[in-house]
Amino acid sequence: METWKPEYTVRAQQIWADFLSKHDLSSKRGEIAAIDPQSERVWIGCSGVDVAQQMQAEGVSTPVFLIRVGYDHFVRKGRH
Repeated sequence: METWKPEYTVRAQQIWADFLSKHDLSSKRGEIAAIDPQSERVWIGCSGVDVAQQMQAEGVSTPVFLIRVGYDHFVRKGRH
């Protein structure tokens, strides 16, 4: 299994910003997006399991960056 590198996070965030500039995802708010920083592919599903199933069906098993559509994070812990 490949180790996640800090530069992958930066690259995934760039890919996501570009993706958002080209797609209207207002109807997908709250869904999960997975971004592969190496292939630049993006998957969107109702849950992390849904996204994982999409990737598995396509034979993709690389580490991905997850984010919740419409938010700047996937999940927050602690106080806001």
